[in-house]
Parts: sequence; structure tokens; C-alpha cells
Amino acid sequence: MDRLAAMSAFKAVVDYGGYAAAARGSGRSKTALSKAVADLEAHLGVRLLQRTTRRLSLTEAGRQYHARCITLLAELDEADGEARDNQRNVRGLIRLVAPQTFGELYLLPLLARFLEDTPEVSLDLQLTDRFVDLIEERFDLAVRIADLPESSLVAKRLGDMRLVVCAAPAYLARRGRPQAPDELAGHACLIDTNFREPGVWTFRTGSATRRVPVRGAIAANSASAIRTMAIAGHGIGLCPDFVVARDVQEGRLEPLLSDYATAPRGIYAVYPNRQHLARRLRLLIDFLARHLADGLPVQALAVGGKPG
Repeated sequence: MDRLAAMSAFKAVVDYGGYAAAARGSGRSKTALSKAVADLEAHLGVRLLQRTTRRLSLTEAGRQYHARCITLLAELDEADGEARDNQRNVRGLIRLVAPQTFGELYLLPLLARFLEDTPEVSLDLQLTDRFVDLIEERFDLAVRIADLPESSLVAKRLGDMRLVVCAAPAYLARRGRPQAPDELAGHACLIDTNFREPGVWTFRTGSATRRVPVRGAIAANSASAIRTMAIAGHGIGLCPDFVVARDVQEGRLEPLLSDYATAPRGIYAVYPNRQHLARRLRLLIDFLARHLADGLPVQALAVGGKPG
């Protein structure tokens, strides 16, 4: 048995969600994949996959083995890639997807600098706030701001952001300043529908978490739109610190609820571990990791600067 080939087959079956999809995606026959996984299970002496007529799922041993396969195969691909890339210049296309507002404010200046240093690299950049399946839509890399769920994707943390509760001085003069999260129920809140739960804002005090329902007449799927409406005095917004940092500094918006903290969220570079990480991608990820955090807002702007 070729153990690496068997591990690759097992990982492909898990990543694609079944033998038929893995056969289409990997270019190997369904029969070959099935035999490779069976041989691997026989070699290990444990069942990795539970098979029924309708679905395929990982056993506990399979879940742990899959996690190790991700790491081992990615390291092997990276070693191969380094050997190949050392023999040629950095060139080729990078397909990158990133959040709209964050991309416009922070990524574009850095990408321009990166491309100056790597003139033979070309870039296809998509800025969108919708969730993109990197494998299905054939992207090389994504920048995501989220609490990432467990997945087969590889993620490298680039920085952190917080959500800031804020409103314009004119709104606060008219409607008053909330002193506790529960008082948001009496205010016009601006709802960002990009959030996983748009109508619930979450705060932390010590180890306790408070989920506060909010409502308002204005909802939008854009942090920039929420910022604009907040500055215009239409309500209280919950905005990423990188969107409103300058407005807070210059007095157009005031941060609220300084005794409460919103949970921090990571900013990640995410890529599919199943594909060879070319040198141009490694260079871009390392470049963003070195330079992105320097341009992010001072965290003291975020909800009173209290750590989550």
C-alpha cells in the first residue's frame, strides 16, 4: 500500500463529502478511492468512515486521523513547492477574495505594495461580503474576519478587530446615551445583516456573556452603510473598529457602553490545504502577516478598550 496515496484518498473523500464527489474533484476513480481507504483502515486496524446508504461520516478515530492528514500532507506539499519554486522566479496568478469594506480600506494599499515587489505576479481580487466556497469557486486565498468554524481549510491569523457600539453626538443629544446593553431596547439600532445573528448583539463582562436583542428601522448588508447612517444620526450602530476608527478620533461618532466589551474577532488568511501552496501565495500571506497589523486601528478605540 502506498500510504501517502491512501492518506490523500481518505482526505479527498472527507473534504469532498463522498466518494463520487472526490472522484470528480481528484481525477481518481471511485473504485480506486474506495480501495485506498479500505486498505488504509486495514493497515490502521480501525474504521475511519461510517457508511450508510445516504451519508458518510467520520468516526472519532477518523476525525483525529483526518486532522493529522491535513497537517502532514500540507507540509509535504509545501516542501515540494519550496523545492520547485527555488528553481524559478515568483510569477503567476493569485485569486483572492476579501470583505468589501476591509479590502477597500486596508488590503488595497498593501496589495499595491506587494505587486510592486513581485512584478511577475498577477492578481484577481474579488471584494464581497458573501461567504465564498474557496474550493468550489477556485480561489487561492481568502481574507476572512470571523470566528472560524472547524474545517479542512488552513488559516493564519493576521490581526484582530473588535466591534464598536457607537452613535453620532446629535443622536445622543436627542435620544440619550444608553448606560447598559439592556437599554438598547429603547433605541433605534442600525442592523448589519452581514452578522450571523443581525438582531442580537453580544457583550462580555468578565466571564459572562450577554446576548441583547436589538431592532431598528434601518438594516443594511454593509458596514460602510451602517457607519454612514450612524454619522447622519439615524441610530446606534455596531461597527468594526477599522470602519469607524477615524470617525471616533475626529468626533463624528462616540463609542458607547465603555464598561462592556464585545468579543474580539480574528482576521485570517485562509486557503485550501488540498492544493499546493505556491511560493507567490506564501509570500503574500507572509507579507500581510508582517504589515497588516501595523495599519489596524488602536484597540483602545473598541468599546472602551476593555479586553474580551
